[in-house]
Amino acid sequence: MTIPRIFLPCPMDVGDFCALREEDQTYIKSVLRLKKNDHLVVFDGQGHEYQAMISRMQGSRTVVEILKKHPLQDKPVRITLSQALPKAGKMDFIIQKATELGVDRVIPFQSARCVSRLTDDKKGQKVSRWQKIAVEAARQCGRADVPVISPCVDFQEMIGDGERKGVKIIFWEEETQTGLSDVLRHQHSELAEEFFIVVGPEGGFLKEEVDRAREAGFQSVSIGRQILRVETAVLAILSIIQYEKGILGGSLCSGSER
Repeated sequence: MTIPRIFLPCPMDVGDFCALREEDQTYIKSVLRLKKNDHLVVFDGQGHEYQAMISRMQGSRTVVEILKKHPLQDKPVRITLSQALPKAGKMDFIIQKATELGVDRVIPFQSARCVSRLTDDKKGQKVSRWQKIAVEAARQCGRADVPVISPCVDFQEMIGDGERKGVKIIFWEEETQTGLSDVLRHQHSELAEEFFIVVGPEGGFLKEEVDRAREAGFQSVSIGRQILRVETAVLAILSIIQYEKGILGGSLCSGSER
């Protein structure tokens, strides 16, 4: 039987007694049907994972004892995904799958051709929802860290955020000279530990936006001749980067869902 995993965003050490979050109570009792002395794994979202045992279950309060701390695994690369707001609920899917594919940070942004437009009130609500989706995706896929979902910004703010990043790429369907494989196999990319990638909305980017990104140090790149849906493009891009950096298909990938 697979040991259940629970998100517990607080400092922990061996021997500590920690109360689980209120929102996990129904899941613990009604779905997992765990009882006192049952074992589980808790992760803090910062890359640390612990073996724990249920010590007390009183009313709506469940306390676990931290028994063992698992070693923190180093990540070969860190990836920031800047995603233009897509239509309808596509962003939920993108956040979920980007988490499974190892993204460390997601920056939602609005560009000229975004159909979806968010008010200031809605932006906060959406980011909160997307962060919860990232937590749940991390729990299911076995990640000990959770990607940070940044506040939604405009295009200019987004490209300014990439000033200190390593390899900076903006994907553009009109790019004809440079493909993703060309960039990844360049010596600079092979040694890079950080990638900052930008994916546009369904209508793509304006040429003026791509020019501004280039001025900010981004390289415009194509992923091929076929026109992919935005959610498909994101999955393809992340999978290619992770494979080229030895994460997917290597010894670090278990391939099983927990």
